[in-house]
Amino acid sequence: MDIVFKSFLNQYYKVAMQFCSSPLCAIVVCTSGRQVLMMKEQLSRWGTTLQTIEFDVIAVVRSDYQQKFAIPRQPNLATAARAWLDVDAGWVERGALQGLESASHLWLQFVFHAVPTGTAKGRVRPPRLGGNERVGVFATRATHRPNPIGLSVVRLLAVEGARVYIAGADLLDGTPVLDIKPYLPWCDSVPEATHAFAGESPEILQVLFSVRAEQGLASIGPEQRPRIKQLLEQSLGQDPRPAYQRGDAERVYGVRIADCEVRWQHPQAGVVEVLSIDYKRP
Repeated sequence: MDIVFKSFLNQYYKVAMQFCSSPLCAIVVCTSGRQVLMMKEQLSRWGTTLQTIEFDVIAVVRSDYQQKFAIPRQPNLATAARAWLDVDAGWVERGALQGLESASHLWLQFVFHAVPTGTAKGRVRPPRLGGNERVGVFATRATHRPNPIGLSVVRLLAVEGARVYIAGADLLDGTPVLDIKPYLPWCDSVPEATHAFAGESPEILQVLFSVRAEQGLASIGPEQRPRIKQLLEQSLGQDPRPAYQRGDAERVYGVRIADCEVRWQHPQAGVVEVLSIDYKRP
């Protein structure tokens, strides 16, 4: 990890110096005190200084989404998705969760921890434009950003001790959370807001289950079975494929979601066929 981090520092400096020759001011999420020291030492060799802003990880997400592929590109597109936050015990002891249940929904500020460092670009190809047209990264919700920080609104289900149970999250299992805030509908909702190319919900594909897939669903306990089926319909129906693969009817995709190994393909336009579901009991 330290070797990867040092490589990132070198790459960061090369890119930054293309745009400015003055001392750098950087906001970097360091995963250890050692990385902070490495950064200071490296910048000292370059003859510049470092202004650091350190963030504490206040919670970690435990989610249905155990791999990046098939996570909806926005929150609340898969309302059947379930997750919880394991909140740091120190903040629980200090009463930081008291009164949280007064809100029906929460804002979560988090880190895209599974996105490789140093991969941000000024322009990206959003899926809504077919993956062919480039726009500025700040005009999109792309995960490859100058600072890998995300923001999602989720539905609050319950608070039990150090666990905050939520629904509709578009978060990978293990995601570090930097902050939790209540969603306030009177100021956070802007009904008249518009967007030129992503102003409407995406098209939802029809999801069919093969005989083998239905047999796999039958192996799941009756309490979880309907929710997991709905979760697969909502997640796969969002079409997680890259735009350049959308003409390949023979390709088989796979992902681990909600403790299930799921395989599917797209036999025709607008249709997803789930081929198999192998439930791995936790």
